[in-house]
Amino acid sequence: MTSMPPDHPAAPAEGIGFRVPPHNYEAEQALLGAILLSNRAFERVSEFLKPEHFADPVHGRIFATCGKLIERGQMANPVTLKTYFENDGGLAEIGGTNYLAQLANAVVSVINAEDYGKLVFDLHLRRSLIGMGEDMVNDAFAADLDVPAMDQIGKAEAKLYDLATTGQTEGGFEDFRTVLISAIANAEAAHKRQGKLSGVPTGLIDMDAKLGGLHQSDLIILAGRPSMGKTALATNIAFNAAYAYKEEVDTLGRKKCVDGAITAFFSLEMSSEQLAARILAEQAEINSHKIRQGEMSNEEFENLVVASQNLHRLPLFIDDTPALSISAVRTRARRLQRQHGLGLIVIDYLQLLRGSSSHSENRVQEVSEITRGLKALAKELSVPVIALSQLSRAVEQREDKRPQLADLRESGSIEQDADVVMFVFREQYYLERAEPGQRPEENADKFHERYAKWQERCNEVYNTAEVIIAKQRHGPVGTVRLAFRGEYTKFGNLAASDHYEEPPGY
Repeated sequence: MTSMPPDHPAAPAEGIGFRVPPHNYEAEQALLGAILLSNRAFERVSEFLKPEHFADPVHGRIFATCGKLIERGQMANPVTLKTYFENDGGLAEIGGTNYLAQLANAVVSVINAEDYGKLVFDLHLRRSLIGMGEDMVNDAFAADLDVPAMDQIGKAEAKLYDLATTGQTEGGFEDFRTVLISAIANAEAAHKRQGKLSGVPTGLIDMDAKLGGLHQSDLIILAGRPSMGKTALATNIAFNAAYAYKEEVDTLGRKKCVDGAITAFFSLEMSSEQLAARILAEQAEINSHKIRQGEMSNEEFENLVVASQNLHRLPLFIDDTPALSISAVRTRARRLQRQHGLGLIVIDYLQLLRGSSSHSENRVQEVSEITRGLKALAKELSVPVIALSQLSRAVEQREDKRPQLADLRESGSIEQDADVVMFVFREQYYLERAEPGQRPEENADKFHERYAKWQERCNEVYNTAEVIIAKQRHGPVGTVRLAFRGEYTKFGNLAASDHYEEPPGY
């Protein structure tokens, strides 16, 4: 194999007191030689290796030209490449077109081409990390008051994530046999569960029946207008999943979740103390206003203490940092999965997240980046992600206030990226604010008839809520009716007689 001439522009300098970025010109030469000898070697590395990954720019140009010729169905060898490099000044400095022939003639075997490609890529990552480190140091030294240190950390995390996820050497196609074995394992796990679910249980029977639980890698959007109870429903689901968590140890001593989920709750709107107080109020069945005002009786306070003792081992983790960036959410979720395990992520709510750039001028593009990031996070960690979302005011202008997909606020990408879109709707909220009054031209009998109908409808929907499943990639759409006890902000199952029924585990 031809070694790098000492006068090559990229050749390492000797006797100079600085460190040369990591590179391996011999590996680059071996890879290019293998490609020139057999173009099939290009197929093994083209998915993850790009021209800019080569330390020597000339090697990168040779690789790019080989790729163009192979994509056209032409041969890439020293003869066909000669035309493209006759006037290349960079190649002339290391031997001209004869250098191409030297590359091909020096190769003994093409078997190790993929290993050479992975080595070239690994060294590129190392050089990129060095460059990022230098940028981080320079940015930290720059005293820019408009860019806080936390924003610099967020930018660095985003760059690291991009570097880690672009051009990965792993992945690609899996044979159907391998995928089928995984599918059977999931079906077996579902069969063993009491609820016969393939996903994380919500604890709400009718919703679980419609969704089959919350599935791995799914982005689930839970949307609603203010006061509909979307935070309460998300909190209930997070609690139910954490409460139902069970694990078993396999023959190799590894822990495996068999039901429920270790849950991460990113509460960007409420503090962790407020969220904990809400869960306590739900479980102790004490009005949350009473807890805040300290108006509890001794018996109620005792119930509160008992409820707290039952909940203190709950595998529910709350992060109430405001205005988190999507990259920070990703970093913290990864860390939690590494340290404790993770089976479900809840984010309250999507519009309070930030994109990777803190000064984005286009909010629609920023929301699109956030939803793409949440979907990527669900796939990367193989957990369901529930993201709460606001709805536009267009709902309030219609006679039927039930939300539709078009009401999702700020970006069509929310609907596009989501696997499931659900809306929370409480007709009782709107009916209570629309008590009919007698019209001037209306006689008393007509008014009483209209008032009686309103009262009857109020009784029908009292303490109930609807969850409208407007989109589901792998299941039916439709409406699920739930019980809702507003004084405890608590959702439950509706029995056949429409009386409130506690979810399993309460």
